[in-house]
Amino acid sequence: MRIVRLANFVTVHTGGLRTALRELGRGYQAAGHEAVLVVPGRRYSDKVTTQGRVITLPSAPLPRTGGYRVLAGRRELIKLLDGLEPDRIEVSDRTTLRWTGDWARRRGVRSMMVSHESLAGLLGVWGMPKRDALADRFNRRTAEAFDTIVCTTAFAAEEFRRIGVPNLVEVPLGVDLDLFRPGAMDPAVRSRYARPDELLLVYCSRLSAAKRPELAVDTVAALRNGKVPAVLVMAGDGTRRTALAYRGARLPVRFAGHISERPAVAALLASADVVLSPGPVETFGLATLEAMACGTPVVVNEQSALPEVVGDGGVAVPGTPEAFAGAVSGLMERPRVERRAAARAQAERYGWPKSVEGFLRAHEAMPAAVTVPGLIRPAVPSPAYLNGVPGPRRIAAADQKPREAGVDEAGAARYA
Repeated sequence: MRIVRLANFVTVHTGGLRTALRELGRGYQAAGHEAVLVVPGRRYSDKVTTQGRVITLPSAPLPRTGGYRVLAGRRELIKLLDGLEPDRIEVSDRTTLRWTGDWARRRGVRSMMVSHESLAGLLGVWGMPKRDALADRFNRRTAEAFDTIVCTTAFAAEEFRRIGVPNLVEVPLGVDLDLFRPGAMDPAVRSRYARPDELLLVYCSRLSAAKRPELAVDTVAALRNGKVPAVLVMAGDGTRRTALAYRGARLPVRFAGHISERPAVAALLASADVVLSPGPVETFGLATLEAMACGTPVVVNEQSALPEVVGDGGVAVPGTPEAFAGAVSGLMERPRVERRAAARAQAERYGWPKSVEGFLRAHEAMPAAVTVPGLIRPAVPSPAYLNGVPGPRRIAAADQKPREAGVDEAGAARYA
C-alpha cells in the first residue's frame, strides 16, 4: 500500500515534527508499505531514504516565521499526487493543505489529518478574540474534509471532541529508546556548560512565542535568587533568540543553537539534571519524552498535554518562574538513582513500534501480521489503552458533547 504524506512548516528547526515524520515513515516501510513524504524546501529533490521516498518541492519562505515554507503551488501538487496514485494520504497541516482531503475523496483515496497542535491554544498565544468559537468553526470544517482525524493526546483531541467530531482517533507518538538512553550521558558535554557544583538545566525546543522559552530563563533567575547555582542551556533556534539573549544577559544562560545531530541531542539531554518544557500549548512534547528516555526528569507546564505524557517522570506545575523553580528543587531532593529510573521507566511506555501500529490501524492499513521491528502480532483491534498507555482509540460520537458556536466570518477567513 502506498501512503503519501504531506507536511508543511518543516524546517531544520522543527525537530519534533521532523522526528515524527521520519520514524513513522520508517515504520510504514518496515511494515511492508511504500511511504512517500512530500515537503516544501529551497529546491526540488526526489530521494529514497530510510523513511521511504522524500520529495521536496521548491517553495518560498513565509515572512517573519523563522524560515517556514508551505506547499503553495496547488496545481503542481495535484499533478504530483495524481502521478503518485496513493492508496492513503496523511496530512500534517490543517491550514494550507486542508483542500487535499477533498482531493482524496473525489479520487476514492482514504485520508487522514494529523493534528500536531492545539488551534485554540495557538490562537490564545496570538491574542485572538473569540478563539474557541473560531477554532470550533475551523476544526469542524477540517474534520469534514478528512476520513480520519488523529491526535496524539487527549489534550490535543479535546478541541475536536467538544464539537462532536465522530472520526477522531487518539494515537500517541513514540521515542527512540536505543538512541535516547541514560548511557548517552557525556561528562565532557556536562563540563562544557556547568561546573560540578552547578545544576544543569536544559531547554530543548524552538525559540518561539508558542514554546514560551522566556519562562526557562526566568526559572534560572528564580533559582539563582534562591541561592541555587543553576545554569541553563537553550538548545534550539528561532525568532525569540535575540530577545532571550537580552533577557538572560546577566544570567548563566548558554545558547547552543539548533543541534542537528541526534546523538549530540541525546548526550545533552542525558547530561542535564532537569529538562524544562514551559510551553502551555504542547500537544505531545517529543523532546520531553526524549529527555525522560535519557533518564533525565522534566518540569512541564500543567496547561499543556505534557502532564499526561510525563507521569512519574517529572513534575507538572503552573507556568510561573516560582513554580518551575520550586519543582526543580523538589526533583533534586529525590535520590538521583530514583528520579532518573522513574524518568526512564515512563519513557519506556512509548516506543515507536506501538505508535506506528496505531497510525497504521487508523489508516486501516494493517497487514495480516505486523512486521514493524519489535512488533509481531496478529492484526486485531487494539484496546483503548495498551499497558496503561493510550493506544489508538476511536472516540464514539455518543461519548461526545456537541456544541454549536458562532464565529466572526472575517476572522475565520484568515485561518480557514
